[in-house]
Amino acid sequence: MPDGWQPMMLGDACADGGTVQTGPFGSQLHAEDYVPEGVPVVMPVNIGDGRIEARGIARVDEADAMRLARHRLKAGDIVYSRRGDITRRGLVRREEAGWLCGTGCLLVRAGRGVDPSWLSYWLATPWVHDWLRGHAVGATMPNLNTGILSALPVELPPLEAQRRIAGVLGALDDLIDTNQKISVDLERLLAARFTLAGFDEPSNDGHRLADLISINPPYRKPRTDAPYIDMAALPTDRARVASVVQRAPSGGARFQNGDTVMARITPCLENGKTAYIDLLGPDEVGIGSTEFIVLRSAGPLGPHWSYFLARSPRFREYAVQHMSGTSGRQRCPADAIERYSIAMPDHLAASSFAELAEVLFEAIRTLDDEAHQAAHARDELLPLLLSGRVRVEDVAA
Repeated sequence: MPDGWQPMMLGDACADGGTVQTGPFGSQLHAEDYVPEGVPVVMPVNIGDGRIEARGIARVDEADAMRLARHRLKAGDIVYSRRGDITRRGLVRREEAGWLCGTGCLLVRAGRGVDPSWLSYWLATPWVHDWLRGHAVGATMPNLNTGILSALPVELPPLEAQRRIAGVLGALDDLIDTNQKISVDLERLLAARFTLAGFDEPSNDGHRLADLISINPPYRKPRTDAPYIDMAALPTDRARVASVVQRAPSGGARFQNGDTVMARITPCLENGKTAYIDLLGPDEVGIGSTEFIVLRSAGPLGPHWSYFLARSPRFREYAVQHMSGTSGRQRCPADAIERYSIAMPDHLAASSFAELAEVLFEAIRTLDDEAHQAAHARDELLPLLLSGRVRVEDVAA
């Protein structure tokens, strides 16, 4: 341990003005208490990797929030899931202050002399993850409690060193966030252009989607180490795939660069799980879940046209309405997608959209590559800075 660093337990680091506490019990917050508009409540599903994910967050009215005032979050608080993936934590930002720590969560509030951002990064280190997994309770699912979390060992640098470490890692996270927000905004711009052009409008002139694009086009058998994309990797709000693994294909959807893959099964179809494929090598064939439908547009439409059609609320509503099967395993058949009635796009409008989409998707790829490199640098630096093996001064030099 470097000179000046102090060994202690997390409970001690939170003792002076902070806390380690459990969120409200189920008896304090019932399903009927949730409302469409109100104070957001952070549940385990809303805890991302280092941040709070607001998409689909539950809410309660102000009266319930006041009743549960001791569970209201402050900027710099850290929220943990009590069970399941116990290594994920979310740092509360200024815009999330006043939200509620929800049922199934633990709240960590740093005490005086502890920088909350530094503490959040400390909790992201590999040795903390190993310690939590080793000390969690539960035979079938790991569980945390305040006693376990309070006993977590912490090696605390001087406050100024904490702030410098958090500043370096935070700058990389800021770059990642900025690039991701710009990428999402560029996609939204294209989606709005797609809708304004009326490309997803239905038609009564007898034209089917299968007359415009290929649906589940045939491809040769992929090689045994083909890139594989599973359902969990499909994003819900953007084009780029979250993760890819190399594995021997065992049957499923086949696709190439320029294809769009969309989930056809509940609840993934309703959630908008869709991706634009741009991660394969030339002429490489990838493989995915048997519950994917592959759409391929080309020519004047351009390859991105099918992606924005798959993201269109009108098209998705049609697909959901044509799902069939048992309540737990409903899916939209490919032939229903083929029958989707659609107006023939104007040639010039389609060509103009294709050109713009190509330019903006190239910008999105650049932004995502930069974000990926920043994330790699952060993940490499984090254990080095948090262990004291590398000093901030060495990084800055």
